[in-house]
Amino acid sequence: MIAEQRVHLAKSAPPAYSSLAGLAKQVGAIAAEAGIDDRLKEIVQIHVSQLNGCAYCVRVHVEKGVKAGLDADVVAQIATWRDSGVFSERERAGLELAEAFTFIHDDGIPDDVYDRVGGVLSEAEYVALSWILISINAFNRLAIAGRYPVPTRETSAATPR
Repeated sequence: MIAEQRVHLAKSAPPAYSSLAGLAKQVGAIAAEAGIDDRLKEIVQIHVSQLNGCAYCVRVHVEKGVKAGLDADVVAQIATWRDSGVFSERERAGLELAEAFTFIHDDGIPDDVYDRVGGVLSEAEYVALSWILISINAFNRLAIAGRYPVPTRETSAATPR
């Protein structure tokens, strides 16, 4: 089956998509209240989308990340964050948590990751980032399953989720 013939899940079940979009909006509010800045939010969403192989969401979140102040060097180093010196301790904690949530089927959230991340982030920040990661993983699955085409650079930032 080619992509054009696939059922577009978001368009075929608008109430379900609206609920997912509503979750993302609520998660954004929780993140803002917890002090998660847009830079950190976009860094972790780009990384999860990279790990899941979701080109659609990578494009959308790179565009949002640029608006949040990310430059090409930072975006390029997300995939190699462990060896990079461009990320803050909070961002590194977020990236490690992003990997644990994306590969949660391997071993849940390992105790050492939970402890390391908890030593950097407050409980409110941990909760907010966790919900961001749950949300982006859901959106990745939606876009990947539907083989959503990667939006052009001009339209990706304007595309509602």
